[in-house]
Amino acid sequence: MHYIYLVRCSDDSLYCGWTTDLKRRIDAHNGHIPGGAKYTRGRRPVTLVYAESFHQKQEAQRREYAIKRMTKTKKLRLIKGAK
Repeated sequence: MHYIYLVRCSDDSLYCGWTTDLKRRIDAHNGHIPGGAKYTRGRRPVTLVYAESFHQKQEAQRREYAIKRMTKTKKLRLIKGAK
């Protein structure tokens, strides 16, 4: 499985990414294991607030691209709609 996700950073910003292992990726963003994104390193801790799963890598990357182009307001609506 491939996942896209949104994390909320300590400065209240949102970061979108994709992975094949959500738990490992969130741990990396929080510095528990190597490999977190530069963007999140200075904004720890991060909290997972949204995720979607896909069977194909290309589908996940296409969705990640679409979400990254959204405004913060639209991302917040997406998160709220998932709860």
